[in-house]
Amino acid sequence: PFYCFLRFGEIKEGDVVRHDGKRSDGYLEHIFKHAAKELFGMDVKEITYKALKNKDFQEVTLEKDGETVLRFAAAYGFRNIQNLVLKLKKGKFLYHFVEVLACPGGCLNGKGQAQTEDGKPDKALLNQMEEVYAAIPVRLPETNMYVQKMYQDWLEGMDSSKVQETLHTKYSAVNQTASSLDIKW
Repeated sequence: PFYCFLRFGEIKEGDVVRHDGKRSDGYLEHIFKHAAKELFGMDVKEITYKALKNKDFQEVTLEKDGETVLRFAAAYGFRNIQNLVLKLKKGKFLYHFVEVLACPGGCLNGKGQAQTEDGKPDKALLNQMEEVYAAIPVRLPETNMYVQKMYQDWLEGMDSSKVQETLHTKYSAVNQTASSLDIKW
């Protein structure tokens, strides 16, 4: 999806930007490249998706000195999401980051998009939407002046305690009680 920022004025021509990636599926590519740079000092220009079980379950890895140091996945559609949850429950979850989208094929292929009369995705329209999306300029979120202004004015700087309390979280295991409403995946 397109960036949506708190606006400090009118939208001008050229204000619409997008993140890295070939489609509007999410931020996997941006986060992968950023993590490679910040954690391992590696400047990744292009990433390669490896399809696993199907085209809607793909993996991206980063190797350093022959060892896989980052493993990301893109899982689109409920069947792939369900498989990820099962792997997580079995303790066989290999990923540092997973991009999850409910629609098989990603957002542009979602049920809210135009379809043919028989209810199938309109491939010509999908290709056209992908071309329009690819023509939008890429801008890293951290270079956006509105993001920089938000950090400066509202969050009191990049490394402030307000940044830590507002934008960071910690997760811990939760003991759940059995309920008849639990979904058994």
